[in-house]
Amino acid sequence: MGDANRKYFVLDTNILLHEPFAIYSFKEHDVIIPMTVLEELDRIKDSKRDVARDARVAIRALEDLFHDATPEQISQGIPLPSSQEATGTISILADYILQETVKAFADKEGDNRILNGVLYLQEQHKRDVVLITKDINMRLRAKGAGVRFVEDYRTDQLIDDVQYLTKGFQCCQGDFWSQVPEVNSKTLAGKTYHQFERSVIDPTYLNQYIIDEESDFAGRVVDVNDHKVTLKDLSRERMSHRGAWDIRPKNIYQGMALDALLDPEIDLVILTGAAGSGKTLLAMAAALEQTIERNMFDKIIVTRNTPDIGESIGFLPGSEEEKMMPWLAAVTDTLEALHKNDHCTEGSLKYICDKANIQFKSINFMRGRSIQNAFVLLDECQNLTASQIKTIITRCGEGTKLVCSGNLAQIDSPYLTPVTSGLTYMVERFKNFEGSVNVHLNGVVRSRLAEFAEENL
Repeated sequence: MGDANRKYFVLDTNILLHEPFAIYSFKEHDVIIPMTVLEELDRIKDSKRDVARDARVAIRALEDLFHDATPEQISQGIPLPSSQEATGTISILADYILQETVKAFADKEGDNRILNGVLYLQEQHKRDVVLITKDINMRLRAKGAGVRFVEDYRTDQLIDDVQYLTKGFQCCQGDFWSQVPEVNSKTLAGKTYHQFERSVIDPTYLNQYIIDEESDFAGRVVDVNDHKVTLKDLSRERMSHRGAWDIRPKNIYQGMALDALLDPEIDLVILTGAAGSGKTLLAMAAALEQTIERNMFDKIIVTRNTPDIGESIGFLPGSEEEKMMPWLAAVTDTLEALHKNDHCTEGSLKYICDKANIQFKSINFMRGRSIQNAFVLLDECQNLTASQIKTIITRCGEGTKLVCSGNLAQIDSPYLTPVTSGLTYMVERFKNFEGSVNVHLNGVVRSRLAEFAEENL
């Protein structure tokens, strides 16, 4: 590729906080890091914010590249290592020496210096200069200031639009079996399996549920190859009457979710859906059922991501669990709902928490742990990045079941969108893993008020 087609990519600070190794993602193009970005990384690396670790990782990655380079080489650009499949260069721009053309409020000095640097590069080079930032307002300000090319960081996006995200089930029109020309059925250990041509339900993947509109049929894909697919026969009626901790599914979507939650062969269950669709309630009911009634797990660990938890958790009184309670109110509300008909709800909750060994943990302290024989509920994980999701999943040892729940319409992180959320990343990466199930819960069952609000507000 000629130099005319090569571009300069200027990275904003939030790109390196979102993906510390983003410098290797631009292939044959040249990457430029403004000095202002290094200053901001330096401030963040010693802070108590969640992103401090990512800042340190990014700084170490840059140090590995520049440690033997001279100042002239650093300003001109040094080749990126070919082992990272990147053939461009990386350089540091001393943007603090440039004459200001963009001026604004004092609290935006860093952003202004980055914009001034991009405008300077635009004037100095004939090649396209592209500012990469995840800050939407920064993109608007850049365009208003005269930056010709401004983009979001999309390398980590597995899908272009969240509407293409798999829902974990396939609903066939009409009667399912009328669409299957030939089927081979067999029964093993009291369970019925059907094998037929893959083209009938293609595209499909492991552990996808298959339902239809007319009959009682429901199944789950347990084996798939280039030509054939094998379904495990489940039956809608059986799923609708299956219970956990006195909770029964209110619709077929909850039935599929409960089937996955109670299946001992499934290690990871991903539940997505609107507020009030029953994600947390089903997960807690299944956790209590399998921990207390079936003795399958030694404990239940509940954790979730919270905005600015690193700064704010320390100012709350009490132990780690007591500090976590304000953010885990959704879980304690669910426990109360499960025992609202008991003679003494408060006494029941205390007994259940002790009996099931329910532990409320901060996600900050999950790194480095090895969790054995536990039912782990990760709530509100739409606010996690892909690397944070990986940190949690790699903690899970033998005999541990992980349930991740979230609603992509309720993302609080300023750097995440539905297509870059760790929840989306996890759904796509695990859809062909034999030990995981993903179910999108349609419908709001919390109340008619919540249902109307979800549909009309």
